[in-house]
Amino acid sequence: MSGQKKIFDTGLLRRVFGLARPYKNKVFLSLALAIALALLTPLRPWLIQITVNKYIRNGLIDWVWRITLIQLGILLIETTARFLFSFTTSWLGQTVVKDLRVTVFNRVMRLNLSQFDKTPIGTLTTRTINDIESINEIFSDGLIPIIADLLSIISILIVMFVTDWKLSLICLAPFPILIVATYVFKESVNKSFIKVRNAVAALNAFVQEHLTGIQVVQAFAAEDREYAKFKKINREHRNANIRAIFAYSVFFPVVEIVLAVATAILVWWGASAATAMTPDAAAAMTGKMIAFILYLNLLFRPLRVIADKFNILQMGMVASERVFKVVDNDDYIKTEGSFAPEKVRGKIEFDQVSFAYVDDRYVLRDINFVVNPGETVALVGHTGSGKTSIISLLNRLYQIQQGVIRIDDVNIDDYQLAALRRQTGVVLQDVFLFSGSILDNITLRNPAISREQVESAARLIGMHDFIMQLPGGYDYKVMERGATLSLGQRQLLSFIRALLYDPSILILDEATSSVDTESEKLIQHAIDTLIAGRTAIVIAHRLSTIRKADKIILLEKGVIREMGTHEELLARKGYYYELVESQFQRATAVV
Repeated sequence: MSGQKKIFDTGLLRRVFGLARPYKNKVFLSLALAIALALLTPLRPWLIQITVNKYIRNGLIDWVWRITLIQLGILLIETTARFLFSFTTSWLGQTVVKDLRVTVFNRVMRLNLSQFDKTPIGTLTTRTINDIESINEIFSDGLIPIIADLLSIISILIVMFVTDWKLSLICLAPFPILIVATYVFKESVNKSFIKVRNAVAALNAFVQEHLTGIQVVQAFAAEDREYAKFKKINREHRNANIRAIFAYSVFFPVVEIVLAVATAILVWWGASAATAMTPDAAAAMTGKMIAFILYLNLLFRPLRVIADKFNILQMGMVASERVFKVVDNDDYIKTEGSFAPEKVRGKIEFDQVSFAYVDDRYVLRDINFVVNPGETVALVGHTGSGKTSIISLLNRLYQIQQGVIRIDDVNIDDYQLAALRRQTGVVLQDVFLFSGSILDNITLRNPAISREQVESAARLIGMHDFIMQLPGGYDYKVMERGATLSLGQRQLLSFIRALLYDPSILILDEATSSVDTESEKLIQHAIDTLIAGRTAIVIAHRLSTIRKADKIILLEKGVIREMGTHEELLARKGYYYELVESQFQRATAVV
């Protein structure tokens, strides 16, 4: 779809203005003010013409003063109307943007994780912030202001032609030049703006990605290479802006030249015509020419900016199309049942489950196993075997393509999503902490959880003393992603979080290869505390955890190869035996 078509995509335009339906009174007010301004705009030049031709010419000074006062009153009314119009359209735009941003953010929060696997976070950030801000400009500088400008132009032209249609045609002779210049300007700036928008999205995605992965960039001494890439993207952004600036730099002088030529033609023709007129007609021509000079200035004032406003409208429509693609994205959990038990026993069953992240590239095939309430199951296997996929499916972070997953013999599709996820506590290897206090990160700002409950859970996990040593204790401010805490400390905070929410089922990525011995002991104590009395599915990395598990499931390339206890699987001397021999040889020696 071309940019030109996007401007006049009435369906899209209706949808944008549909966002303002709750504030339709403000829309009607802004349109009423636009009409009022269109009627007020030509009044003052018309009064000046009357003053010159009738009162000044006849020496009626008292009437000159009266007309001057009337003009001041009209100016005051017009200024007030312009203020109200500008404020109303801006208020409308900002209010619509506020509502839309909440809608978009809410939708993004509910998208399937697969969307985040294939969409750069910076792109979604651009949609939520930059593109939505462009929709604000549709109201504040786009369609309604364009309507107001067009009404003013029509109003002025009507008065000019009613006053003297010949003089109007003469002074508007250069007008076709302006129309051509406006069209060229609009097209040039539109192309530049599209490139600017694309460059902004690329910049946001690049910066966000590299700030998130700054540790990798620095660890591999890739600063210079990434800096060169950033300079290239930034240069494209600058060049697109410069092309737009060049178009502005050419267009506005052209408008001024056309206005000057129109004024010169008006004065030349009026003066030439006046020499052949009677004294009374020549005197009347004087007031008419003064009025027409003012009309021309009032006419060219909106013409200077109307092309720019069309571009603003066009870019707002392009941005709205992008934003609505996010709003209309149906890649989310569509089916949700009504089953919402207060507590589940914790029986888990995978029945012929197959799953693919993309199309038919299955990462899990025909997965079958049962976990009884209170049991601990360890998932083992090489990287890419499907362990993380299994735990991601249990609380419906992704939708399976084939088979059924049941909890307490109930299909997880029949659970309310919130109720299902309330029953499952998740502790992942890569713990994400938000900017905020320790307390906020543990409770996730849930007002129903008291500080006393947090402290009690921290004591059970063995983290209370450590937290109290931090400046401010539970009010200690955690930097983004928990950068000021060690990996082990971040994991332990996530254990406290899981314990507080008291889930019946625990999902645990129990990786401790990157932590020190003291943290490992605390983590093992935390694991034992959390698992006690709960059903647990553990991605096991340590032999001690695997040996304690009631059942071990060995995965290879998305298929279950072996299942049983540690002793049973070792006795078979199959896949698991080979894995223990190769991957856990050192751990076996220690144990």
